[in-house]
Amino acid sequence: MSTFLWGALPYLALALLVSGLVWRYRYDRFGWTTRSSELYESRLLNIASPLFHYGILFVLAGHLMGLFVPAAWTDAVGLDEHAYHLLSLFAGCAAGFLAVAGILLLVYRRRTNAAVFRATTRNDKLMYVVLLAAIVLGLVAKLMHSSLSAGYDYRATIAPWARSLFTLQPKTGLMAAAPLAYRIHAVVGLALFALIPFTRLVHMFSAPVQYLFRPYLVYRTRDPRDSRGPAARPPRRGWERIKY
Repeated sequence: MSTFLWGALPYLALALLVSGLVWRYRYDRFGWTTRSSELYESRLLNIASPLFHYGILFVLAGHLMGLFVPAAWTDAVGLDEHAYHLLSLFAGCAAGFLAVAGILLLVYRRRTNAAVFRATTRNDKLMYVVLLAAIVLGLVAKLMHSSLSAGYDYRATIAPWARSLFTLQPKTGLMAAAPLAYRIHAVVGLALFALIPFTRLVHMFSAPVQYLFRPYLVYRTRDPRDSRGPAARPPRRGWERIKY
């Protein structure tokens, strides 16, 4: 089981992520969207959406730093272990609670607004459950194994395991020795990655690159006198039809 969870499951999740993105782009390109429901309700959305997006961005940044920046690098810039622990504890928990608050508000909005609720799919419901579970389990794991003076040093076990996946030589023993709360959090996180291509979270891989190269769009106002024909309008230089 340990070999499967920490040696095979990460690659299965990655395979589902990549193949799902390719499939979605080829066969559901018009569905590659957040399916915005702003037209139905915007007051709560204007509060919940920034809370969630800023929170999840900081959560992602914290995970990238914790898993892929070795302790020697942070020590080299003067951030010792205790300072890093406090930064991880306070900043990480703040980001997690921010994201959770945003998700709960989004769920409340979907459940209490009839039009938004009708636009909610089964994939949306599954996505909210797994996403909320992943963040909450991360907070639980952090708070269970942390105090102001010290905490579980995941950079000595979980981080080397995560980096070993990229060398195709996963150090499964390191992850197997981690506390149970961290292991459950990791499994749910891998499940979330596998689900991304099949939910509205797929929009995180979108970027409006084509806007940089598309032709300019020229917008012109309609003159109310146009309904009476061109003769009713006084001539304006540069806008009239050229006569050959």
